Amino acid sequence: MMELLEVIPPELIRLALALAVLAAFVGANALLLVYIERKTAGFVQRRPGPYEVGPRGILTPVADAFKLMGKQSLIPDCADRPLFRLAPLLAFAPLLLMMMPMEFGPNLYGLSLNMGLLLILAFAGVNVLAVCLAGWSSNNKWSLLGAARAVAQSVAYEIPVLLCVLAVLFMTGSLDMLEIGAGQGPWPWQWNVVMQPLAFILFFICSLAESHRAPFDLPEAESELTAGFHTEYSGMPFAIFFLAEYTEMTILCAVAVILFLGGWQGPFMPGPWWFLIKLYALLLIMIWIRWTFPRVRFDIMLSLCWRYFIPLALLNLFITAVVLALVR
Repeated sequence: MMELLEVIPPELIRLALALAVLAAFVGANALLLVYIERKTAGFVQRRPGPYEVGPRGILTPVADAFKLMGKQSLIPDCADRPLFRLAPLLAFAPLLLMMMPMEFGPNLYGLSLNMGLLLILAFAGVNVLAVCLAGWSSNNKWSLLGAARAVAQSVAYEIPVLLCVLAVLFMTGSLDMLEIGAGQGPWPWQWNVVMQPLAFILFFICSLAESHRAPFDLPEAESELTAGFHTEYSGMPFAIFFLAEYTEMTILCAVAVILFLGGWQGPFMPGPWWFLIKLYALLLIMIWIRWTFPRVRFDIMLSLCWRYFIPLALLNLFITAVVLALVR
């Protein structure tokens, strides 16, 4: 065993351990977010929320997980079976890789890449392909319509997201997530959000659309499309889609924390605690928005992007470039 460990490169062992830790974090994070979402929904709607399983319902997400693992996974007769099975895996698999370049604390990261942000942006587009495969392979008109909405929505809202990221990259001059976080100080006035407030607001709003969260959850609108692109999914495949959605929310909020809110840096407390506080503050805002604002119409959602968000992001990028050119 010792001889085998000596043959394996230390970096490969580090990557394997990082993937295992991130997989455990993704599972625990999903359970926590499910509980927070249900309790927030109960508070907003003036009802108790889950309280039967465990003290104050804290074990309800665990019971839900066991229920989904025990349910039978059914495949429609006319579905494309290989693609139907592939879609949930394709939706979840890239997410662990997207979390590898993120620094959760001082030297607390899975992989150091000088183009880590580019890796995250590249793999973010794979989820669109997974949704498209899920809707098309189900042989269900509601699933196909939900997939078509998801593709149109993601393609539109990726543009302002990239423009907001470019504004920060112009300031930092690096695609390395570690350098972007380290370039900001521990105090709020040293964070990039002070210089880029419009980019932060646009990035956060567009993150809601990219993760298909209300009020932009048109691809899976329950009242219109039953459940959208995953209407025909049940059991563990549905659970994987569910897990992928919460993980994508977490990744987008983590990127916002690193780009705009100083990453893990902060006064008086260890770095990982600051990162988690900022991360879950943004996630709580996402959850609060879902249970507060009504769903918009699909044409209004696309109009918001093309008529307002993209021009504002372009204007912000132009102002950033002009100011940097004058300063330098």
